[in-house]
Amino acid sequence: MRRLSLAVMVALATASLAGPVAAQKATTIDPALAAAVADPLREKDRARDVYRKPDQTLAFFQVGPTMKVGEYAPGGGWYSRLLGLYLGPKGKLVGLFFDPNSPAFGDKMKAGIREGVTKYPGEVAGWSNQPAERFSAFALDTVPEGEKGTFDRILVMRMMHNLLRWNLADHEIKAMRELLKPDGMIGIEQHRAKPDAPYAFTDGSKGYLREADVIKFMEVNGFTFVGKSEANANQKDPANWPEGVWTLPPSMDGAKDDATKARLTAIGESDRMTLLFRKRP
Repeated sequence: MRRLSLAVMVALATASLAGPVAAQKATTIDPALAAAVADPLREKDRARDVYRKPDQTLAFFQVGPTMKVGEYAPGGGWYSRLLGLYLGPKGKLVGLFFDPNSPAFGDKMKAGIREGVTKYPGEVAGWSNQPAERFSAFALDTVPEGEKGTFDRILVMRMMHNLLRWNLADHEIKAMRELLKPDGMIGIEQHRAKPDAPYAFTDGSKGYLREADVIKFMEVNGFTFVGKSEANANQKDPANWPEGVWTLPPSMDGAKDDATKARLTAIGESDRMTLLFRKRP
């Protein structure tokens, strides 16, 4: 796997920006970020870099090495492992977990969320060989004293569809807004439906959302649209899978023969929007 140059320049996409931003300029990737992406500790995660473009994505979200960054619903830890390497030396990474009181969750899921909060700091410390005190976590039903208004960035990676289908979006996004500093920003990466996709396909149940709907939702909930990147675009994805985005890698649900797996692998992971929003006064 090719290692990144510390001076690498990334040309962020310039097409089809909504709102006040008309174009995106080339962005220099922070040397500390390039070093984290290339770190040998990421050896098992690096295969997905070709689809997830973590260097370009985090640079577009303007994540800096000394920032306090919240990762919402960190799940399997793919981004947590990278963010731990990047933020551990000088910054702060906080795992932000679902409010477990939602009626969408059964008792097992609620217990799992609580357990995830407890385990997260130690897990990230182990993954990144960084001090555990650089990491923390909490669920959005119990925000610790002094946390509101202290976050530079919050990242919501491929999770907006779950927030919508579980009827959590309003509560969780508003809670995240309160955590941000006055000029703080939320970066959203999300599976992207076609602009004319029907509501039945874009209600969250298939994993895909319309870009315009996500932008409007965030604006209604107190954010200004800063701009978008096409770093995670994939024109090979028709974004019309009857069983949803999980048809594609890495899940490939229902792919029972080698020919189907090969066809889906050639398509790659989903077409995704990459959007940046600033907290509105």
